[in-house]
Amino acid sequence: MRNRMFALQQRSDAPSYLMADMADDVLDRISFLRVEPKNALVIGDYHGLISTELRRTGAKVAQLDPANGFDEEQPFPQTGFDFIVSLGTLDTVNDLPGALIHIRNALEPGGMMIASFMGAGSLPMLRQVMLAADADRPAPRLHPQVDVRAGGQLLQRTQFADPVIDSRSLDVSFRSLGGLLADLRAQGLSNVLADPGPRLAKVALTRANDAFHAAGKNGRTVERFEILTLSGWRR
Repeated sequence: MRNRMFALQQRSDAPSYLMADMADDVLDRISFLRVEPKNALVIGDYHGLISTELRRTGAKVAQLDPANGFDEEQPFPQTGFDFIVSLGTLDTVNDLPGALIHIRNALEPGGMMIASFMGAGSLPMLRQVMLAADADRPAPRLHPQVDVRAGGQLLQRTQFADPVIDSRSLDVSFRSLGGLLADLRAQGLSNVLADPGPRLAKVALTRANDAFHAAGKNGRTVERFEILTLSGWRR
């Protein structure tokens, strides 16, 4: 999935609004908290938005991505970071508590983590459309997602100090269901389930498109992305 995303992101018109939003939010948090990283690890920032800014301030930055063989569910190859940020990847791991523990272990005492990814409440329109398409035989189309309450429990369970959990929404309008699906593929948000369900037959796809357009107004239909952000410190 992420390898395909990297290839699609090479196009000049590739959508990257979700990564841009997450990166801007992380940089705002750093500024507000007056955090000045010296040795940072950045995961999933495929355009290098955060890495570029951190290097501009004099920080040493390591960049890693699951598409290049980095496994967030294994102990990290490096430790001793004073700042770790993960963007758009933790919602697709099988063992999220384990991944958070590996992040914490890679931090030095006093180090900070910020992790942002798609949370519960994302893609309500796509869910509605897929239910209409599948009719009386609904199939799994989206992987489970984490909500704010579960995010807080995860940070407590993995022993992060001073945890902060919040969620914000980003609404985007589309002219077609195909446009929405293309944006999801280009931003690494397509189906990652081991059993993704059967492909839509022509009749089912027609129902999906009809449901999508019926939910819109003036030729455009709004989809919502909920971005969950977890932050905490290692004491």
